[in-house]
Amino acid sequence: MANFSTEKIKEIRILDNQDGLFTPKDKYVIPLYQRAFAWEEKQLTQLVEDILGTVNENYYIGSLIVARQSDFFEVIDGQQRLTSLFLLLSCLDCKPTASLSFAYRKKSNYTLNKIQSIHNDERDEFNAEDVEASIKQGLDIIEDLLRKDSCDKNILKQKLKNVIIYRIEVPQHTDLNRYFEIMNTRGEQLEQHDILKATLMGFFPDNKNSTEKDRQIFSKIWDACSDMTGYIQMNFDVKSRETIFSYYWNEKPSNKWSDYKTLNIAYNNKPFSINEIIKNNITVSNNTIVDKDDSKIRFESVIDFPYFLLHCLKVYVSIKGCEHLMDDLLDDKKLVSSFEKVWKNLSIDKDKFSKEFLLLMLQLRFLFDKYIIKREFIGDNKDGEWSLKELCVSTSGRSKKPYFKNTIFKRDNEWEKTYKERTKNNLMLESALRVSYTSPKIMHWITDILTYLAKKKDNDFSGFTEEIENIAKVAVREDFFAVCEDDEYLMGLNTPHIVFNYLDYLLWKENKQKFDDFVFEYRNSVEHWYPQNPSEGTFDAWTDGCDTFGNLCIIQRNVNSKFSNLAPEAKKTTFNDMIKKGSLKLRLMSELTKSKGGKISSYCWKDSECFKHEEEMIEILKDACEI
Repeated sequence: MANFSTEKIKEIRILDNQDGLFTPKDKYVIPLYQRAFAWEEKQLTQLVEDILGTVNENYYIGSLIVARQSDFFEVIDGQQRLTSLFLLLSCLDCKPTASLSFAYRKKSNYTLNKIQSIHNDERDEFNAEDVEASIKQGLDIIEDLLRKDSCDKNILKQKLKNVIIYRIEVPQHTDLNRYFEIMNTRGEQLEQHDILKATLMGFFPDNKNSTEKDRQIFSKIWDACSDMTGYIQMNFDVKSRETIFSYYWNEKPSNKWSDYKTLNIAYNNKPFSINEIIKNNITVSNNTIVDKDDSKIRFESVIDFPYFLLHCLKVYVSIKGCEHLMDDLLDDKKLVSSFEKVWKNLSIDKDKFSKEFLLLMLQLRFLFDKYIIKREFIGDNKDGEWSLKELCVSTSGRSKKPYFKNTIFKRDNEWEKTYKERTKNNLMLESALRVSYTSPKIMHWITDILTYLAKKKDNDFSGFTEEIENIAKVAVREDFFAVCEDDEYLMGLNTPHIVFNYLDYLLWKENKQKFDDFVFEYRNSVEHWYPQNPSEGTFDAWTDGCDTFGNLCIIQRNVNSKFSNLAPEAKKTTFNDMIKKGSLKLRLMSELTKSKGGKISSYCWKDSECFKHEEEMIEILKDACEI
C-alpha cells in the first residue's frame, strides 16, 4: 500500500461558498476500469440520513482516493459517493459545476451535463433516450427522499457545509490499475461491532479461573451470530448444535451460562482483548465452524449484524423496563455508545451484563431466523423471493441433514389448513412492512416482533398474525388518519408507504384467489393516477384534488419516468403489464378507468370514479384500524 504524505491529503467541505467539492478548478474523471454508477435506495437513503443526523460540528464522510493528472483528478476510490453527492447537490438546486465526468461513457456524461434540466423535468431540454438509467434512478430516489416531510432542504444545505471529505492523492508513477485492484481486494477494516465484542469480553474479571473459558464461549457464540446469512444453527459444529439447540437442532437456546460450559471450543487463537484488537498488527478473524458436507440454501437477512445488535439491545432494555436508555432511531454509527449508555446506567455487574446480553442475542437470533422473513435464492433465481421458514433435521442412522420448511404458527390440535393459511398471512404482513420501511434505521417492526417473541412464555403462536398486523395498524392510524383532518386525505406524495402496502394486504386477504399472484415488492414511488402536469397540451390539469388518496398509487421506481405525466387511459394502455403485476390498489384503479356516457375515461376518473374508489379504500382501512 502506498504511503501518503500530509500535503497530499486535503479536507474539502461538500458545500462551501469559496472552495467546495465541485468547483471549476477541480475536475474529476471516473476511469473506464471503474464500474458505472450503481448506488441504489439503501446506500442513498443512508447517505442522506447520515447527513441529516449530524449536529453542528464537522462530519467526516469518508475519503476520495485520486491520482493527479495534467488537468484533472482521476478517481480511484470513492466514485459512488462522489457521484451521489453531485446528484444530491443538484436536487438541492446548488448547481454543482460540470466538474465530474466519466471516461468513455457517453450516456453518463450526457446525463450529468443535463442534470438540472432532468431534475426540473424540462423535457424540451434533454433527450430521454440519451439519459443513463442508473444515474436517473439515483436522482429520482434522492428527489423522493427530499420530498418527505422529515427532510427540510434548507437544514440539509446548512448541514452539508459541515460535511467534509478527505481527498487523498496517490504518489506519482503509481500503477493505477494495480492500485485499484488492491483497493477492491483489501481486507475489511475494524468495525464498531468488533470493538464492542472485545469490550464486552473485557468485562470478564481476570481473577477467576474460568475467565478464559468464558471468553472463548462468548467469542464462539458472538461470531456465530455475526454471520447473518443462513440459519444460526449452521454456524456451529455438529456437537455444539446439539448442545445449544437440542438433538434435532430446533429448540430455543438456554439463558443459563452454565449450560454452555460443555461447548466445543475449537479456536486456534485466543480471543483478543480490547487493547490487543486496536493494535495495527492484529488481524481480526471471524471464522465459524460449519459442516463442509452440508448443502446450504442461500438465505439473505433483511438487516446486517450491527442493526441486529441494536434490535437485541432494545429488546434487552424492554425486558429490564428501562426503554428510556435507548434512542428511538436505530443508528449503527452509535453502536458502541448505545451499549455504553445501557451498561453505565444499569445496576448490574458488567460481566453479568455481557453474559445476559450474549445469551439473549443467541435466543433472539434463533427466533429471528425462524419468525422474521428472509430473501431466499434457489437455483437460477437471482432476485430471490420472500421466505418464512424454519430449519429442521432429517435423520438416517447416525447422520443428520438440515432442510427447511414453512414456519408453523399453530395451536395444539389445530387443523393443518388453518395454520398453513396463517403462515402465508404472516409472510405477507412482514414483507409489507419490509418494503414500507426500507431504511434499517426505522425498522422498528423487527424490534416489536422480537420483543413479543422474547417475552412469550408458551408455544402458542396463533396470535402472531394479530401482533404483526397491529404494528401496521398503529402506523396507519398515527401517520395517516391522525394527520389527515376532516376526512380529507390530501397527503399526496408524502402519503406513507405503509398505508398503500397495508391496504394491499387487506385487499389480498379479502380475495386471495383473485390475487394469488400478488407479492410485495419495493414499490417506493408514490405517483398520481390522474397527473398533476399532463404531458398532452390539451389535457386539463387537476388543481384541487390531484393529491387525494383515491388518485394515488405506488409503483416501482424503475418504471419509465413518462408514467407520471400520462393520462389515466394512457397509463392503463402503456403500462398494462406492470399494472397486472403491480399494487392491488393500482390494479383496481386501472379497472375503474372506463369511459361512460360519452365522457372519456380520464374525465370519468377525475369527476367521479376517483372519489368512489377513495371512499371504498378508506372504509376498508378504517374498519381494519378500528376507527
